[in-house]
Amino acid sequence: MATVTVFDQLKKEVGSLDLAPEVYEVEVRPEILHLVVRAQLAAKRAGTHSVKTRAYVSGGGKKPWKQKGTGHARSGSNRSPVWRGGAVIFGPQPRSYEFKVNRKVRRLALKMALSSRLAEENLMVLKGIDMPEIKTKKFAEVAKGLGLEKALIVFQEADKNLLLSARNLPGIKLLAADKLNVYDVLLYPKLVMLESAAVSVQERLK
Repeated sequence: MATVTVFDQLKKEVGSLDLAPEVYEVEVRPEILHLVVRAQLAAKRAGTHSVKTRAYVSGGGKKPWKQKGTGHARSGSNRSPVWRGGAVIFGPQPRSYEFKVNRKVRRLALKMALSSRLAEENLMVLKGIDMPEIKTKKFAEVAKGLGLEKALIVFQEADKNLLLSARNLPGIKLLAADKLNVYDVLLYPKLVMLESAAVSVQERLK
C-alpha cells in the first residue's frame, strides 16, 4: 500500500494518506488507455457534417434534353453529381462517432491513469485550498508555490471562490471527483487531488 504525503496550500506537510493498491498501483497497459481515450474523443465529435445529395439539391425537375438524337450523352437531371452545381455522391452525412467501451474497462483505465501518475511521482494530495475571495492573482500565487504550471486539480465539493479564481489561469483545470476521466488525467502532466477527493475516488473505484 502506497503512502503519500498530504500538503497544505503552502506546500507544508500536514499528514499522510494511504492509497489502496487496487486503485493506485495497477499495472499500466497502454492499449487499454488508448482505447478509452479514443472513445472519449470520439464521443466529443459533433458529427454534424453534411452535404446535399440529389434529393436535396434544388432544381433538376426537367430533363435537360431529349434522350436520343442530340449528340450529347444521355442525361436525366442537371443536378446529377457529374454536373457543375450538382449533388455530391457518397459525401459525409450526420452521424455519431461514439462507440461502446464496457464499464469495467473504463474503470480499469482510470485506475491505470491514476497509477501512472503515482508511479511518476506526479500525484500530489492537498488538505485543501482556501480562497477567501475570488482572486485569480491569489490563486496564481498558490499554484506557483505548489509548482503547478499545467495541472489537473480534483475536488470533492465545489468551492465557488476557488472555481472562479482558477478558471482564467491557463494550464490549470479544476474537475469534480465524480467527473474524473482518463483523458484529463493523461492530458495534464501533474495531478493534484484534494484529500477528500482522493478518498472519494478510492472508495468509488475499489
